[in-house]
Amino acid sequence: MRFRPCSIRSLAAGVLIGLCGCVQAQQDYPSRPMRFIVGNAPGGSTSFVARLVADEMTKSWGHSVVVDNRGGGDGVIAYQALQRAAPDGHTMLLVTAALTIRPALHPNKVYDAYVKEFVPVTTLVRTDYIMVLHHSVPANTVKEVIALAKAKPGYLKGAVSNLGGANHLALEYFNVLTGAGLKAVPYKGGGPGMTALLAGEVNMAFNNAITVMPHVKSGKLKAIGVGGTERLSTLPNVPTFAEAGVPGYVARNWFGVMLPPRAPAAIVNKLAAEVERIRSLPAFRQKLAAQGVEPFALGPQAFAAYIQDELARWAKVVKEAKLKIGE
Repeated sequence: MRFRPCSIRSLAAGVLIGLCGCVQAQQDYPSRPMRFIVGNAPGGSTSFVARLVADEMTKSWGHSVVVDNRGGGDGVIAYQALQRAAPDGHTMLLVTAALTIRPALHPNKVYDAYVKEFVPVTTLVRTDYIMVLHHSVPANTVKEVIALAKAKPGYLKGAVSNLGGANHLALEYFNVLTGAGLKAVPYKGGGPGMTALLAGEVNMAFNNAITVMPHVKSGKLKAIGVGGTERLSTLPNVPTFAEAGVPGYVARNWFGVMLPPRAPAAIVNKLAAEVERIRSLPAFRQKLAAQGVEPFALGPQAFAAYIQDELARWAKVVKEAKLKIGE
């Protein structure tokens, strides 16, 4: 097919206009206040991380970045809020490992579209899960927890941040490897779950250092095991689960940033660069370290590949645990 000269000029002009628009969008972004959606109630680790990032972005960009907590609905409320948002980068979502767990738990495929359509920007941080017990529980080691759970079926009830969340899978994976039979009790986030644990509504949880550390230091909770491959500097006397007699058990959560479907690459890259700048700030890293959290840096393409790896890993855990949520 032959193009007439005017067609070639029109095509070139169109491409040039498109490129200029892309560059202009990147230069102007952000142009107004931003919204950072969190799929949990206030008070948990996700809110803590989101607020640290939002505060730094507000200082840097001169536009307020508001943390918008959308707990409940097993994550769907937050996911739908992002899905409906304009793809201009002014609405972003803090995602966790739960995004890659829920597809394996729901045979109706309701979560598949979110995983496929949302645009990965970058990972933020990752944190080990810690098994904590209410002070009334007569156990002080992982082996004692297992023995107690088997001797008194149904006694140990663990608070989880929504069924299908990362700390729910941490509990269920522990059951798979030990046969403990711990019971999961869902709440609308780490904050409400921790409130329930402190009040004695439940008597244990797998949660991260951000959420549990103040209560461990005050003596209200007992830290029993750490879900990483090494002990935490903030809890040097608490063994890993491997050290405590559960080899192969690793339970960590990760946080990342995603944008709505069809977000342009120029916006994605500029936002990723800003998050990388924040993640490298000494003060930011010190605040994370004080809470037992470490920076976790993957750019847009590496984050997308990591999501696929996590989908496969958690699908295997769900199958081994014989879990099924929803129809």
